[in-house]
Amino acid sequence: MKQRGEKISMLTAYDFSMAQILDGAGIDVLLVGDSASNVMAGHETTLPITLDQIIYHAQGVVRGVKRAFVVVDMPFGSYQGNSSVALQSAIRIMKESGGHGVKLEGGAEIKDSIIRILTAGIPVMGHLGLTPQSIYKFGTYNVRAKEETEANKLIEDARILQEIGCFGLVLEKIPAALAQRVAEELTIPVIGIGAGPGVDGQVLVVHDLLGITKEFKPRFLRRYAELHDIMTEAVQHYVADVKSREFPSAEEGY
Repeated sequence: MKQRGEKISMLTAYDFSMAQILDGAGIDVLLVGDSASNVMAGHETTLPITLDQIIYHAQGVVRGVKRAFVVVDMPFGSYQGNSSVALQSAIRIMKESGGHGVKLEGGAEIKDSIIRILTAGIPVMGHLGLTPQSIYKFGTYNVRAKEETEANKLIEDARILQEIGCFGLVLEKIPAALAQRVAEELTIPVIGIGAGPGVDGQVLVVHDLLGITKEFKPRFLRRYAELHDIMTEAVQHYVADVKSREFPSAEEGY
């Protein structure tokens, strides 16, 4: 798709029903994101989600997909610092979920883990820029790589990830000019989130795109629906009908 100049569409998914809808709507890539920690479990960060939990979410997504490529996030603690643990974690994800590849956050510092996973024939996607698993290191969700030193490291990390064999790369919340430079330099697809239009594709959290979440309002987010309001109204209507004995009607019984 990158070679053809065709932009790549990517969204998160965490369950069978949503995956069916997104796959049927023509999405190219589904990410079983560790953002499930936030939107599905209500945690403040992505850190608490476990390997078992991400596998559970991925199993449902894979069952709902007929054509999209499914990438599964490797959760915090499942790959950092120990390449053997990283390989075991990735193998579990692939065997138990049926996903098509895994995604890891970081550059040169996790090179050994990525190489080890790739030796098992498991496709790996990289993730640079704002890496939410490192939120306590950054201390903020602000834009990354605005300074020259960090920008240069990101470029070098992107080159490393491509050279060792990553099939793609996510760039999160970095300056648009920097993201475009990386996308133009690399031959692998670069997917952006808050990284401007000059990359090869875009990814968003599906709950944000659909307006199910209300509080999260970053500049890069475009809401394509306001399902929070629609769902609230529907449930309120149901409650009112039950209270008033309007539901169920005689025709809705047996």
